[in-house]
Amino acid sequence: MSMFIVPSDQSDEEKIEKVIIIGGGPAGFTAGLYTARAQLNPILFTGNDIGGQVALTYEIENYPGFPEGLSGTDLAERFQKQAEKFGTRVEYDHVLELDLSQHPFTLRTQFEKEYKAESIILAMGATPRKLQVPGEAELTGRGVSYCATCDGFFFKDKEVIVVGGGDSALEEGLFLTRFASKVTIIHRRDQLRASKILQKRAFENDKIEFIWDTIVTSINAGENGAVASVTLKNVKTNEVSEFRTDGVFIFIGHIPNSDIVKGQVAMDPDGYVITNRFGHTSVPGVFAAGEIQDHRFKQVSTSVGQGAMAAMETEKFMAELEDKGYEKLRQELLEEGFLPA
Repeated sequence: MSMFIVPSDQSDEEKIEKVIIIGGGPAGFTAGLYTARAQLNPILFTGNDIGGQVALTYEIENYPGFPEGLSGTDLAERFQKQAEKFGTRVEYDHVLELDLSQHPFTLRTQFEKEYKAESIILAMGATPRKLQVPGEAELTGRGVSYCATCDGFFFKDKEVIVVGGGDSALEEGLFLTRFASKVTIIHRRDQLRASKILQKRAFENDKIEFIWDTIVTSINAGENGAVASVTLKNVKTNEVSEFRTDGVFIFIGHIPNSDIVKGQVAMDPDGYVITNRFGHTSVPGVFAAGEIQDHRFKQVSTSVGQGAMAAMETEKFMAELEDKGYEKLRQELLEEGFLPA
Protein backbone atom coordinates (compact mmCIF):
# COMPACT_ATOMS: atom_id res chain seq x y z
CA MET A 1 0.00 0.00 0.00
CA SER A 2 1.43 3.35 -1.03
CA MET A 3 -0.13 6.76 -0.66
CA PHE A 4 0.18 9.76 -2.95
CA ILE A 5 1.32 12.59 -0.70
CA VAL A 6 0.52 16.12 -1.75
CA PRO A 7 2.99 18.70 -0.41
CA SER A 8 0.92 21.33 1.36
CA ASP A 9 1.46 25.06 1.20
CA GLN A 10 2.94 26.32 4.46
CA SER A 11 3.26 29.88 5.66
CA ASP A 12 6.66 31.07 6.81
CA GLU A 13 5.29 31.66 10.31
CA GLU A 14 3.90 28.17 10.79
CA LYS A 15 6.15 26.03 12.98
CA ILE A 16 6.89 22.57 11.63
CA GLU A 17 8.45 20.00 13.95
CA LYS A 18 11.22 17.82 12.57
CA VAL A 19 9.97 14.66 14.26
CA ILE A 20 7.00 13.74 16.41
CA ILE A 21 6.86 10.46 18.32
CA ILE A 22 3.48 9.04 19.27
CA GLY A 23 3.68 6.70 22.26
CA GLY A 24 5.41 6.71 25.62
CA GLY A 25 6.56 3.13 26.00
CA PRO A 26 10.03 1.58 25.53
CA ALA A 27 9.99 2.05 21.74
CA GLY A 28 8.80 5.64 21.96
CA PHE A 29 11.23 6.79 24.65
CA THR A 30 14.13 5.05 22.89
CA ALA A 31 13.21 6.81 19.66
CA GLY A 32 13.08 10.05 21.66
CA LEU A 33 16.54 9.42 23.09
CA TYR A 34 18.11 8.72 19.71
CA THR A 35 16.40 11.53 17.77
CA ALA A 36 17.19 14.01 20.55
CA ARG A 37 20.87 13.05 20.47
CA ALA A 38 20.71 13.56 16.69
CA GLN A 39 19.61 17.17 17.34
CA LEU A 40 16.15 16.66 15.84
CA ASN A 41 14.44 18.22 18.89
CA PRO A 42 11.65 15.62 19.05
CA ILE A 43 8.24 15.93 20.69
CA LEU A 44 6.90 12.76 22.28
CA PHE A 45 3.20 12.33 23.07
CA THR A 46 2.77 9.88 25.93
CA GLY A 47 -0.86 9.04 25.28
CA ASN A 48 -3.03 7.98 28.20
CA ASP A 49 -0.72 5.20 29.44
CA ILE A 50 2.71 6.58 30.27
CA GLY A 51 5.32 3.87 30.03
CA GLY A 52 3.12 1.58 27.97
CA GLN A 53 2.54 -2.03 29.02
CA VAL A 54 5.95 -2.26 30.68
CA ALA A 55 4.74 0.09 33.42
CA LEU A 56 2.10 -2.50 34.36
CA THR A 57 4.61 -5.31 34.81
CA TYR A 58 5.49 -6.12 38.39
CA GLU A 59 9.00 -7.42 37.80
CA ILE A 60 11.22 -7.61 34.71
CA GLU A 61 14.04 -10.14 34.85
CA ASN A 62 15.08 -10.40 31.19
CA TYR A 63 16.06 -6.84 30.32
CA PRO A 64 19.84 -6.70 29.80
CA GLY A 65 21.88 -4.77 32.34
CA PHE A 66 19.66 -5.49 35.35
CA PRO A 67 20.63 -8.96 36.62
CA GLU A 68 18.63 -8.50 39.83
CA GLY A 69 15.52 -7.44 37.91
CA LEU A 70 13.45 -4.29 38.43
CA SER A 71 9.86 -3.19 38.32
CA GLY A 72 8.26 -2.13 35.07
CA THR A 73 7.42 1.26 36.56
CA ASP A 74 11.05 1.83 37.52
CA LEU A 75 12.28 0.89 34.06
CA ALA A 76 9.72 3.14 32.36
CA GLU A 77 10.77 6.07 34.57
CA ARG A 78 14.40 5.48 33.63
CA PHE A 79 13.51 5.44 29.94
CA GLN A 80 11.73 8.77 30.25
CA LYS A 81 14.39 10.41 32.38
CA GLN A 82 17.14 9.49 29.91
CA ALA A 83 15.13 10.66 26.89
CA GLU A 84 14.39 13.99 28.56
CA LYS A 85 18.01 14.40 29.62
CA PHE A 86 19.03 14.66 25.96
CA GLY A 87 16.21 17.00 25.00
CA THR A 88 13.09 15.00 24.20
CA ARG A 89 10.07 17.22 24.84
CA VAL A 90 7.45 15.08 26.54
CA GLU A 91 3.80 16.07 26.15
CA TYR A 92 1.24 14.41 28.41
CA ASP A 93 -1.38 14.42 25.69
CA HIS A 94 -3.15 11.92 23.46
CA VAL A 95 -3.12 12.13 19.65
CA LEU A 96 -6.67 11.76 18.37
CA GLU A 97 -6.20 12.48 14.65
CA LEU A 98 -3.34 12.04 12.24
CA ASP A 99 -3.47 13.23 8.64
CA LEU A 100 -0.81 11.69 6.41
CA SER A 101 -2.34 12.85 3.10
CA GLN A 102 -0.10 15.92 2.93
CA HIS A 103 3.48 16.60 3.87
CA PRO A 104 4.26 17.99 6.41
CA PHE A 105 1.90 15.71 8.34
CA THR A 106 -0.76 17.06 10.72
CA LEU A 107 -1.65 15.87 14.23
CA ARG A 108 -4.48 16.90 16.52
CA THR A 109 -4.65 16.04 20.22
CA GLN A 110 -7.29 15.63 22.89
CA PHE A 111 -6.29 19.03 24.29
CA GLU A 112 -7.29 20.52 20.93
CA LYS A 113 -3.76 21.33 19.84
CA GLU A 114 -2.55 20.97 16.27
CA TYR A 115 0.99 20.13 15.21
CA LYS A 116 2.76 19.64 11.91
CA ALA A 117 5.75 17.36 11.45
CA GLU A 118 8.19 16.44 8.72
CA SER A 119 8.53 12.91 10.10
CA ILE A 120 6.58 10.73 12.51
CA ILE A 121 7.43 7.64 14.55
CA LEU A 122 4.44 5.50 15.47
CA ALA A 123 4.98 3.77 18.82
CA MET A 124 1.46 3.51 20.23
CA GLY A 125 1.82 -0.11 21.29
CA ALA A 126 -1.15 -2.41 21.86
CA THR A 127 -3.99 -2.93 24.33
CA PRO A 128 -5.25 -6.14 25.96
CA ARG A 129 -7.60 -8.27 23.90
CA LYS A 130 -11.04 -8.85 25.40
CA LEU A 131 -12.87 -12.16 25.71
CA GLN A 132 -16.05 -10.57 24.29
CA VAL A 133 -18.32 -12.65 26.51
CA PRO A 134 -21.43 -11.64 28.48
CA GLY A 135 -20.59 -9.92 31.77
CA GLU A 136 -17.05 -8.92 30.82
CA ALA A 137 -17.68 -5.26 30.09
CA GLU A 138 -20.22 -4.82 32.88
CA LEU A 139 -17.94 -6.35 35.51
CA THR A 140 -14.68 -4.69 34.48
CA GLY A 141 -13.48 -3.01 37.64
CA ARG A 142 -15.78 -5.20 39.70
CA GLY A 143 -13.72 -8.37 39.55
CA VAL A 144 -12.66 -8.38 35.88
CA SER A 145 -9.14 -7.06 35.29
CA TYR A 146 -6.43 -6.99 32.64
CA CYS A 147 -3.63 -5.99 35.03
CA ALA A 148 -2.62 -8.13 38.01
CA THR A 149 -0.04 -5.56 39.07
CA CYS A 150 -2.74 -2.92 39.26
CA ASP A 151 -5.46 -4.94 40.97
CA GLY A 152 -3.87 -7.97 42.63
CA PHE A 153 -3.83 -6.36 46.07
CA PHE A 154 -7.65 -6.21 46.10
CA PHE A 155 -7.85 -10.01 45.95
CA LYS A 156 -5.98 -10.83 49.14
CA ASP A 157 -6.97 -14.28 50.44
CA LYS A 158 -9.47 -14.72 47.59
CA GLU A 159 -9.71 -17.19 44.73
CA VAL A 160 -9.15 -15.92 41.20
CA ILE A 161 -8.82 -17.26 37.68
CA VAL A 162 -6.39 -16.29 34.94
CA VAL A 163 -7.42 -16.77 31.32
CA GLY A 164 -4.60 -17.45 28.88
CA GLY A 165 -1.57 -19.66 28.31
CA GLY A 166 1.27 -17.37 27.24
CA ASP A 167 4.05 -15.60 29.10
CA SER A 168 1.80 -12.78 30.30
CA ALA A 169 -0.78 -15.17 31.73
CA LEU A 170 1.82 -17.09 33.72
CA GLU A 171 3.75 -14.00 34.82
CA GLU A 172 0.59 -12.37 36.12
CA GLY A 173 -0.67 -15.63 37.60
CA LEU A 174 2.54 -16.07 39.55
CA PHE A 175 2.30 -12.48 40.75
CA LEU A 176 -1.28 -13.04 41.93
CA THR A 177 -0.13 -15.85 44.22
CA ARG A 178 1.35 -13.12 46.43
CA PHE A 179 -2.20 -12.12 47.33
CA ALA A 180 -4.77 -14.73 46.30
CA SER A 181 -5.28 -17.96 48.17
CA LYS A 182 -5.74 -19.84 44.90
CA VAL A 183 -5.06 -19.06 41.24
CA THR A 184 -6.67 -21.23 38.55
CA ILE A 185 -5.29 -20.82 35.04
CA ILE A 186 -7.82 -21.61 32.31
CA HIS A 187 -6.42 -22.36 28.87
CA ARG A 188 -8.24 -23.36 25.71
CA ARG A 189 -5.52 -25.85 24.74
CA ASP A 190 -3.90 -28.81 26.51
CA GLN A 191 -0.46 -27.22 26.72
CA LEU A 192 0.93 -23.77 27.43
CA ARG A 193 2.62 -21.37 25.03
CA ALA A 194 4.66 -19.71 27.78
CA SER A 195 8.42 -20.05 28.16
CA LYS A 196 9.72 -23.18 29.86
CA ILE A 197 11.06 -21.32 32.89
CA LEU A 198 7.67 -19.74 33.55
CA GLN A 199 5.92 -23.07 33.08
CA LYS A 200 8.28 -24.67 35.59
CA ARG A 201 7.58 -21.96 38.16
CA ALA A 202 3.83 -22.21 37.65
CA PHE A 203 3.70 -26.00 37.85
CA GLU A 204 5.77 -25.95 41.03
CA ASN A 205 3.64 -23.30 42.76
CA ASP A 206 1.23 -24.86 45.25
CA LYS A 207 -1.30 -22.06 44.81
CA ILE A 208 -1.69 -22.55 41.04
CA GLU A 209 -4.01 -25.05 39.39
CA PHE A 210 -4.90 -25.56 35.72
CA ILE A 211 -8.07 -26.23 33.75
CA TRP A 212 -7.24 -27.39 30.22
CA ASP A 213 -9.14 -27.40 26.90
CA THR A 214 -11.60 -24.89 28.29
CA ILE A 215 -12.98 -21.46 27.46
CA VAL A 216 -14.93 -18.90 29.46
CA THR A 217 -18.36 -18.30 27.90
CA SER A 218 -19.71 -15.82 30.44
CA ILE A 219 -18.72 -13.94 33.59
CA ASN A 220 -21.42 -13.89 36.22
CA ALA A 221 -22.20 -11.41 38.98
CA GLY A 222 -23.30 -12.20 42.50
CA GLU A 223 -25.83 -10.42 44.66
CA ASN A 224 -23.30 -7.68 45.46
CA GLY A 225 -22.86 -6.84 41.79
CA ALA A 226 -19.28 -8.16 41.64
CA VAL A 227 -17.84 -11.25 39.97
CA ALA A 228 -19.06 -14.46 41.61
CA SER A 229 -18.46 -17.14 38.98
CA VAL A 230 -17.68 -17.93 35.38
CA THR A 231 -19.38 -20.31 32.98
CA LEU A 232 -16.91 -22.70 31.38
CA LYS A 233 -17.10 -24.90 28.29
CA ASN A 234 -14.76 -27.76 27.49
CA VAL A 235 -13.84 -27.39 23.81
CA LYS A 236 -13.37 -31.15 23.35
CA THR A 237 -16.39 -32.53 25.18
CA ASN A 238 -18.68 -29.45 25.02
CA GLU A 239 -19.39 -29.96 28.72
CA VAL A 240 -20.62 -26.75 30.39
CA SER A 241 -20.02 -25.98 34.05
CA GLU A 242 -20.04 -23.09 36.49
CA PHE A 243 -16.87 -22.25 38.38
CA ARG A 244 -16.91 -20.03 41.46
CA THR A 245 -14.33 -17.26 41.59
CA ASP A 246 -13.79 -13.84 43.11
CA GLY A 247 -11.87 -12.38 40.19
CA VAL A 248 -11.13 -12.86 36.50
CA PHE A 249 -7.77 -11.77 35.04
CA ILE A 250 -7.62 -11.90 31.25
CA PHE A 251 -4.36 -12.26 29.29
CA ILE A 252 -5.14 -13.53 25.80
CA GLY A 253 -3.08 -11.25 23.62
CA HIS A 254 -3.24 -7.66 22.45
CA ILE A 255 -4.73 -5.45 19.76
CA PRO A 256 -2.46 -2.82 18.15
CA ASN A 257 -3.41 0.80 18.82
CA SER A 258 -3.42 1.68 15.15
CA ASP A 259 -6.86 3.24 14.65
CA ILE A 260 -5.55 6.74 13.88
CA VAL A 261 -3.57 5.47 10.88
CA LYS A 262 -6.17 3.02 9.59
CA GLY A 263 -6.51 3.45 5.83
CA GLN A 264 -3.42 5.65 5.71
CA VAL A 265 -0.57 3.14 6.05
CA ALA A 266 -0.36 -0.51 5.11
CA MET A 267 -1.56 -2.91 7.82
CA ASP A 268 -1.95 -6.65 8.16
CA PRO A 269 -5.42 -8.19 8.74
CA ASP A 270 -4.99 -7.89 12.52
CA GLY A 271 -4.28 -4.16 12.39
CA TYR A 272 -0.53 -4.28 12.91
CA VAL A 273 1.34 -1.63 10.93
CA ILE A 274 3.48 -3.20 8.21
CA THR A 275 7.10 -2.04 8.07
CA ASN A 276 10.17 -3.11 6.19
CA ARG A 277 13.19 -4.35 8.11
CA PHE A 278 14.31 -0.76 8.73
CA GLY A 279 11.07 0.43 10.32
CA HIS A 280 9.68 2.29 7.30
CA THR A 281 5.90 2.22 6.83
CA SER A 282 4.26 2.52 3.41
CA VAL A 283 4.26 6.32 3.79
CA PRO A 284 7.69 7.96 3.35
CA GLY A 285 8.66 9.81 6.51
CA VAL A 286 6.44 7.71 8.76
CA PHE A 287 8.16 4.99 10.79
CA ALA A 288 6.85 2.46 13.32
CA ALA A 289 8.41 0.66 16.27
CA GLY A 290 7.32 -1.57 19.13
CA GLU A 291 4.14 -3.58 19.44
CA ILE A 292 2.17 -1.50 16.97
CA GLN A 293 4.14 -3.38 14.29
CA ASP A 294 5.53 -6.34 16.23
CA HIS A 295 3.09 -9.22 16.67
CA ARG A 296 5.80 -11.83 17.13
CA PHE A 297 8.38 -10.93 19.78
CA LYS A 298 6.63 -8.39 22.03
CA GLN A 299 9.57 -7.91 24.39
CA VAL A 300 10.89 -4.77 26.03
CA SER A 301 14.32 -5.40 24.55
CA THR A 302 13.00 -5.82 20.99
CA SER A 303 10.85 -2.70 21.32
CA VAL A 304 13.92 -0.76 22.45
CA GLY A 305 15.88 -2.01 19.44
CA GLN A 306 13.05 -1.17 17.07
CA GLY A 307 12.77 2.31 18.58
CA ALA A 308 16.48 2.90 18.03
CA MET A 309 16.25 1.63 14.46
CA ALA A 310 13.25 3.81 13.61
CA ALA A 311 15.01 6.85 15.08
CA MET A 312 18.19 6.25 13.10
CA GLU A 313 16.20 5.84 9.89
CA THR A 314 14.31 9.04 10.74
CA GLU A 315 17.62 10.88 11.10
CA LYS A 316 18.72 9.57 7.70
CA PHE A 317 15.37 10.53 6.15
CA MET A 318 15.58 14.07 7.53
CA ALA A 319 19.09 14.56 6.15
CA GLU A 320 18.00 13.41 2.69
CA LEU A 321 14.78 15.44 2.91
CA GLU A 322 16.75 18.63 3.42
CA ASP A 323 18.90 17.83 0.39
CA LYS A 324 16.30 16.46 -2.04
CA GLY A 325 12.86 17.63 -0.93
CA TYR A 326 9.94 15.37 -0.07
CA GLU A 327 8.58 14.49 -3.50
CA LYS A 328 11.95 13.53 -4.98
CA LEU A 329 12.84 11.48 -1.90
CA ARG A 330 9.44 9.80 -1.98
CA GLN A 331 9.90 8.77 -5.62
CA GLU A 332 13.38 7.41 -4.93
CA LEU A 333 12.15 5.30 -2.01
CA LEU A 334 9.32 3.89 -4.10
CA GLU A 335 11.52 3.14 -7.11
CA GLU A 336 14.12 1.42 -4.95
CA GLY A 337 11.42 -0.76 -3.40
CA PHE A 338 12.45 0.53 -0.01
CA LEU A 339 8.89 0.87 1.28
CA PRO A 340 6.64 -2.05 2.24
CA ALA A 341 3.92 -2.85 -0.28
